[in-house]
Amino acid sequence: MLRLTQAPNIAIATLWADILCEAGMTASVQRQYLGAAAGHLPPDQCLPEIWLEYDEHAARARTLLNDLQNLPQRRWACRCGEMVEGGFEQCWHCGALMPLD
Repeated sequence: MLRLTQAPNIAIATLWADILCEAGMTASVQRQYLGAAAGHLPPDQCLPEIWLEYDEHAARARTLLNDLQNLPQRRWACRCGEMVEGGFEQCWHCGALMPLD
């Protein structure tokens, strides 16, 4: 087994592990409840960790997590007049899709 990375919280750790599993890499979350020991242990040792079952998946897993953490950010004006910012491709107000340039 290989420790891939630490996550900032249990929700993100679970999301990352699920995405890795969906991509065909066996991943698990470890230290998910160690946050309760914060104050007794150094904070950086209490974060949840993502572990891979097979070391050979490491490069692909790191690439996938990097892509997930660096989604393209956009700013576009919807035809309804709403300004949409961030990684969204659909207007939250009217549901229209981002126009293709």
